[in-house]
Amino acid sequence: MTANGKIALVTGASRGIGRAIALGLAQRGFDLALNDIAAQAEALKATADEARALGRRVEELHADVSDKGQVQAMVETAVERLGTVHAVVNNAGILRASDVEHCPEDYWDSVMDVNAKGTFLVVQALLPVMKAQGYGRICNISSIGGKHGAPEQAHYSASKAAVMGFTRVLAQEVGPFGITANCICPGIILTDMGRVNLDDPDVRGAWQAKTAMARIGDPGDVAGPVAFFCSDDSAFVTGQTLNVDGGIVLS
Repeated sequence: MTANGKIALVTGASRGIGRAIALGLAQRGFDLALNDIAAQAEALKATADEARALGRRVEELHADVSDKGQVQAMVETAVERLGTVHAVVNNAGILRASDVEHCPEDYWDSVMDVNAKGTFLVVQALLPVMKAQGYGRICNISSIGGKHGAPEQAHYSASKAAVMGFTRVLAQEVGPFGITANCICPGIILTDMGRVNLDDPDVRGAWQAKTAMARIGDPGDVAGPVAFFCSDDSAFVTGQTLNVDGGIVLS
């Protein structure tokens, strides 16, 4: 699987799954526009430098994906500096745990704004570019939490379920333009955000026991499936949701 000079935009690329996706795409020949918020500038530069060391062109773009103006400026800069964008991975996401009864309204709003609205805004900004070139690969990162969820994550689950529903409709709208849209649902992955589920040894052991492969996922486990959806190997695959969870959700 090679990119043949393709260019990918990855949001939330400074660490965790986003970093692994960025480096996985770089290893497969993609040039990259890498995004995160300004507060993550140092970590984003570290990811970008690793991708550059693989011989790729890389642009670092600071933007809050929940802000339409910042998203539009990010996309315009990516196209100006790299020529176009062939693939996008909407990975930026946050989790602020709380039960439903006590969940502050700003927790709900911020999680929905980044996880669901952010995905929408990035796609919306890129569609004119992809339509004009008659080609696009959209890979949205959801979560198995959007299918089953867990206590204190109702707002997160709702946001990730929204990403799946959005992707299914998007695929139907953009297919005639040579654009595919698919979804990845990571399972329990050992990242800074994933540790919300994994700090307690008993919780970690319980999740491991639920996984057919009897282990917790690594961010690198997500990179290959994402690269597939960003490549021409998936040219006739669209509107799909793929669980990348080691066998927790068996469907």
